[in-house]
Amino acid sequence: MASSPTAVAAATGPLVCVIDDDEHVRGTLAEILRRSGYGVLLASDGDMGLKVVERSGPAIVVTDIVMPNREGIETIREIRRRFPEVRILAISGGGSKSASTDFLELAYALGADDVLAKPFRTAELLHKMSKLTPPRAAVG
Repeated sequence: MASSPTAVAAATGPLVCVIDDDEHVRGTLAEILRRSGYGVLLASDGDMGLKVVERSGPAIVVTDIVMPNREGIETIREIRRRFPEVRILAISGGGSKSASTDFLELAYALGADDVLAKPFRTAELLHKMSKLTPPRAAVG
């Protein structure tokens, strides 16, 4: 049986929804995050991403900015409006270096908790994710 594109991997860390229209980028991000203990849900555009967030309630959303259908800026605004507790990491390669920077600055201004320019290194991604990961509840 084939796994669903929104299947959750066994995880010890928080649930993350990765939204990116590039299948290779989406898969690479999912693999990095799963290996680091995060549960991962996948979406190929903002419309699908919003459905995943609504249905599954991830703690963190990693979203690309430039995508078909519902692009990342609109997705960030809608997540922020409907799910204010969800942490958001915006990522973009956005064509030229200056366009990417502009997109990321706009994403940050409109509600992303942090931003990361493509291409990035695994260590950079994981550092950003650790800053966005909610603290674990104290037991006892």
